[in-house]
Amino acid sequence: MKKKKNVLRVISGIFKKQKINIQHSKYLRPTKNLIRETLFNWLNEYILNAKCLDCFSGSGILGIEAISRHAKLVTCLDINIKNINIINKNLKRLKIKSIKSVCTNTIQWLKKNSKPYDIIFLDPPYYKYNLLNKVIFLLEQKKWTKKNTIIYIEHEIYQKNINIPENWILKKKKQTKKIEYKIYYKK
Repeated sequence: MKKKKNVLRVISGIFKKQKINIQHSKYLRPTKNLIRETLFNWLNEYILNAKCLDCFSGSGILGIEAISRHAKLVTCLDINIKNINIINKNLKRLKIKSIKSVCTNTIQWLKKNSKPYDIIFLDPPYYKYNLLNKVIFLLEQKKWTKKNTIIYIEHEIYQKNINIPENWILKKKKQTKKIEYKIYYKK
């Protein structure tokens, strides 16, 4: 059996090729390089000075990649304290101060009053099937989105019962054998 690597690399930007340490866990599934590269190519015209929210940070790689490409700030949420501790160690080593990592239940955190974000990353654990719908509902209900917010969604290809609000317009979509990923913008 092939051993999982505990290191990722930033693809582009000011932290290009920097190592990002991650926790070894069967539940941690960082966004693969090819998908990440496609995603950030899609986001290229929106990322400069953007305020980003990563609802299920895991490794923190999406947030670090966003800052590397000149996002203004990122809030990383994750329920696993080990993930948050490793994210914080990576941030300290890279001297990144524009990412705030929060150990929290994303659903509870989103129930608070909000200020909208420019870009929101949604890549919840695949085995928690209704979690994505709950988060999408709260993003709209609690006004975490605004006109032209970009929302990235990644999920298993067979998960089809995703409730996308009518005012979220599909902008880009791709899939692999197992994963579907897409970006929407709020009109």
